[in-house]
Amino acid sequence: MDKYELVVVLDATLSQQEKSDITKNVAQEIENCGGRVINSQVWIEKHKMSFLMKRRPEGTYYLFNFEGGGPKLAELRRALKLNEQILRSLIVKVKK
Repeated sequence: MDKYELVVVLDATLSQQEKSDITKNVAQEIENCGGRVINSQVWIEKHKMSFLMKRRPEGTYYLFNFEGGGPKLAELRRALKLNEQILRSLIVKVKK
């Protein structure tokens, strides 16, 4: 299995419970697409963005390390785009 990093940007004004629920949903989506979450953590708690994302000036960045891949990765990207609470997401393959 290939290793990937996923960065998810959430609205910084959300409550801690809402952020926790969203990150649990992201981890569940990774598992639904045949992946396995190795690590998840807050990367940057509150960061002022240089441009607005969905009219939000600040974001909280979460980093997920996971194993998976293949054709199911496209399904994960689509699921992340459909979640309206996620401002941005980026999946990068980690080199061996």
